[in-house]
Amino acid sequence: MITAIIVDDEPYSCESLATLIERYCSDVKLLDICYSGADALKAIKEQAPTLLFLDIEMPGMNGFEMLQQLPSINFSVIFTTSYDQYAIKAIKFSALDYLLKPVDREDLQAAVQKAMQSSKQFLPQQIEILLQKLNHPIIAVNKIAIPTMEGLQMLFVENIISCSSDSNYTTLFLKNKQKIIASRTLKEIEEMLEDYSFLRVHHSYLINLNEIEKYIKGDGGYLIMSDGSNIDVSRSRKEMLMKKLQH
Repeated sequence: MITAIIVDDEPYSCESLATLIERYCSDVKLLDICYSGADALKAIKEQAPTLLFLDIEMPGMNGFEMLQQLPSINFSVIFTTSYDQYAIKAIKFSALDYLLKPVDREDLQAAVQKAMQSSKQFLPQQIEILLQKLNHPIIAVNKIAIPTMEGLQMLFVENIISCSSDSNYTTLFLKNKQKIIASRTLKEIEEMLEDYSFLRVHHSYLINLNEIEKYIKGDGGYLIMSDGSNIDVSRSRKEMLMKKLQH
């Protein structure tokens, strides 16, 4: 059984989410509803939930600021938010979960199921990555949380040489001949790495520009990477690659 607290300054959103939980999430016991970050800090200390539904946009103390006030985080977190592209990107970057308002029943059930299955082993690191990404938007955070079939893998971005699409999965090729299979599409990985020196050179390949050894001419041509791998460049992406390399 999961014990949960909802934290949201909007009563209607709280009531709506509480109703969905009661009707469709039988494994979740709702302990409390808090309408501010300050109330939530007190409730978390007193009731020790295993799951927090945390609104991002709250007056006085937003969801991220509330997390920073906690001495430790030993519960799962599902963020709830209206569409905020920057916040959602930071959440994805740290491989944490979120629900868009108005909350959809199936999305809620999927998020709760993931919370039940996920290990809290990496949660402090995930929160740290999230807060670094939010608090230092200009400085590139050099670590990323990658979901895999086994759990989570914390990676330094500069260790990624290239990424290859495999349907709904992506293979990440790392330095020292390592590789990781991420349970994310190449498009999702591309979005996570768009602030770094990565470029989609083919519908199936994303590469680290800093790891290119040589470009070989051709219709689209191909790249020789630092690990010795050859990566095709599509005709449609060749021009963008040339601009990046010349720049």
